[in-house]
Amino acid sequence: MTIAHDVAGDGPAVVLLHSSVCDRRMWDEQRDALAGAGYRVVRPDFRGFGGTPAEAVHPYSDEDDVLALLDELGIERAAFVGASYGGGVAVGIAARRPERVTALALLCAVLPGHEPGPGLLAFDRKEDELVEAGDLDAAVELNLATWLGPEAGEPVRERVRAMQRHAFDVQLAADAEAEKAGLEPVEGEEPQVDPGAVTAPALVVSGAHDLDDFKAMAARFAELIPGVRAVELPWAGHLPSLERPAEVTDLLRDFLRDSGVHRDGGAAPASTAP
Repeated sequence: MTIAHDVAGDGPAVVLLHSSVCDRRMWDEQRDALAGAGYRVVRPDFRGFGGTPAEAVHPYSDEDDVLALLDELGIERAAFVGASYGGGVAVGIAARRPERVTALALLCAVLPGHEPGPGLLAFDRKEDELVEAGDLDAAVELNLATWLGPEAGEPVRERVRAMQRHAFDVQLAADAEAEKAGLEPVEGEEPQVDPGAVTAPALVVSGAHDLDDFKAMAARFAELIPGVRAVELPWAGHLPSLERPAEVTDLLRDFLRDSGVHRDGGAAPASTAP
């Protein structure tokens, strides 16, 4: 299966990997700005998010899905920008296939193998309770309250609300179909990852208003990845690219330029894939 995606612009490739609270639409502002700055921007949806159907029966790897997509697009090397769960996927690709990664930007990223602390465990427990009770509206609002920082206004909250509810609906429908067929639902595989194997220039961004778990993961990334640049945004929660999109876009554009992922001049967006 080719995961849903869109492509904009022309130039060095930049892949934007979304959080599990959202889908590829979380990168709308960054996609347009980076395409206009002379990059070929690829935005995939992981399985069960956005336009990609959920996979509830066969084991799969989001890392392999992304690499297969790049192969199909003829992209051998790319810079990766990952938010939260998407950051964990990006780290896995950068560690396992360093020859394919020109730069790595991690925004409040998941550290593969991290043992959840009290805050993250409490969130997971409450979300599970609400989903099992069928109260998806409350589960969505819990995600908004947990992951959006004080800079997020109602338009941003509504965007995240729509993306998270869509993900719940798609994934739960797939699980129900699997159970109806007498099959045990599966989740994506999580390969063992060594962040210390990352060789690309790396940026690690954390939010001062994020859960302690993610601040600790950012600090650990800074210890494990050689030569990493670490930045804490004092105004940010867990989704800074939505909370202050222009500021985060500038941060990413500067990082890509400083990392040598740059082409002089802009480019008009190319037609998008479905």
